[in-house]
Amino acid sequence: MTLTKTLASATVAVTLAAGAASAQETWQMTTTWPSSLDLIQFDKHFVDLANKLAGDEVTIEFFEGGSLVPSGEVFGAVESGIVQAGADWPGYWAGRDPAFSPLATTSSLFNAVDYVNWIQQWGGQELYNETYGKFGMVYLPYAVTNNESGFHTKEAIRTIDDLQGKRLRVSGLEQGRLLNNLGGSQVSMAGGEIYQSLERGVIDGAEFSTPNVDWSGGFQQVTGYWATPGWHQSASVFGVMINKSAWDALSPETQEKLQIAADATMLWSLAYTERNANDAYKKFDEVNEITRMDDAALEKIQQTANAVIEEVACENPTSAKVYLSQLEYLADYSNWRSASAPFNLGRNPNGPDIEKIRACAE
Repeated sequence: MTLTKTLASATVAVTLAAGAASAQETWQMTTTWPSSLDLIQFDKHFVDLANKLAGDEVTIEFFEGGSLVPSGEVFGAVESGIVQAGADWPGYWAGRDPAFSPLATTSSLFNAVDYVNWIQQWGGQELYNETYGKFGMVYLPYAVTNNESGFHTKEAIRTIDDLQGKRLRVSGLEQGRLLNNLGGSQVSMAGGEIYQSLERGVIDGAEFSTPNVDWSGGFQQVTGYWATPGWHQSASVFGVMINKSAWDALSPETQEKLQIAADATMLWSLAYTERNANDAYKKFDEVNEITRMDDAALEKIQQTANAVIEEVACENPTSAKVYLSQLEYLADYSNWRSASAPFNLGRNPNGPDIEKIRACAE
């Protein structure tokens, strides 16, 4: 009897071990970013943490942008299940649903901490999953940056008048319309095309990301001026699209571990970017002339941005729903933010008409 029990116990142990081994998943994850751009560090940090936390249940194999599918096809690859996960900036998919635009960035509205607050405590996470969910995906935001650099140009931009007729690479629906309303002209192109387009004079200037990312793109080599601040994108969000079938195959415990990795990466990303943006600013200051719009110009830009946001929101009910949630957060948070000034987390922007957008969202 003892031998029989021993054999039976051994059989059960082997069976359980085999079951545990078969439960482990291996995912392929790619990104929209090439290894040459500093933005890829967000993705690598998340993957490293996720594998440390959940590696016994799911192992993520990471591939840089373009190595599995072209960067512009990452969305479709995740949607169709060609890869289980893909890192992105949501604004690239605004052509599929305009709501992706405010989920990615805002013009003269949110800062990075506003996005973190809104995502984690004011209902933003639900709107990411609702929007990506239409395409069979779950979304984990895991990185934020503060306002983008501004425009790297051949000629100095010191005033709004200096924008007149300038052909500038700008990404985003609202951002392009805002620039056009201020007298410039939006040119859309992938990040990898910016350097040569500046070098050849195809465009007069370009925005792309934060100073450290722009430095890694080499823009200082083909422009002489940098116009600040980055009013067109006052903050940005990045994250990972996950095929819902792949996500649903994970245990709730494993899903939670991936969420923890995303939350930890988001906090890290803010400090990482601010430190590296600061260092890059110093390097730009040595080789380019840095200019800044005055307060009166920024107030005019704010009012123009408000009108564009209201216009876009009322054209697209899904955008209106996201903007309404963001403006409700700003209104709700404004009293405490004002009371804690100047020791607070940013400004209370004089933003769009919330009641106009509320009417468009209903």
